Amino acid sequence: MKLYLVQHGEARSELEDPERSLTARGEEETAKISEAAKRLDIRPAKIYHSGKKRAVQTAGMIAARLDLPAQIGEGLNPNDDIRPWVERISAEPEDLMIVGHLPFLEKLASFFICEDEGARAVLFRYSALVCLEKRETGRWAVHWVLKPEMV
Repeated sequence: MKLYLVQHGEARSELEDPERSLTARGEEETAKISEAAKRLDIRPAKIYHSGKKRAVQTAGMIAARLDLPAQIGEGLNPNDDIRPWVERISAEPEDLMIVGHLPFLEKLASFFICEDEGARAVLFRYSALVCLEKRETGRWAVHWVLKPEMV
């Protein structure tokens, strides 16, 4: 099973835009990652996002390019507890994608890799795509990371 984690694209400041829409750079970088995901034939069974505008926009761009639906996943806000998602992902046999925020994604990845949500095991970047893979042993590892400047 693969777990794809995407930090939303670069967003406007809260002062500039209270809903924090993506910037032009955020849209451009997300478009690059979306196209790369299509070329790599990434096909998660589900794409979840937090419901915050920047995550909705990022997930929407990726989902549209992959011709898949995206849906709100409760409990994916920046400071939400990762435990419900750890349980949900651990029970899931199919590949998933989560488009969200820091520190949530950082804690989730660190827990799966190191069993320590505070380990900061993965350096996330706006619009980057991180692929974790569950091994036969049940342990997780970073399979690859794709940043917009790499495509």
